[in-house]
Amino acid sequence: MAMRQFWKRLYEEEDGISTVEIILIIVVLIGLVIIFKGQLTGLVNSIFGKIISQSNSI
Repeated sequence: MAMRQFWKRLYEEEDGISTVEIILIIVVLIGLVIIFKGQLTGLVNSIFGKIISQSNSI
């Protein structure tokens, strides 16, 4: 019974992350991806290039 009260109190707690905060975090992350899109694409391509070249030697 104590576990049920714990989860109910945790669910009703108002100190958690609100929807507005989650939306702001998502907006910031999307903005960072848009700003650094070229650099991220280059990084991912170089990583996959290394993976492919090293997997051929196995």
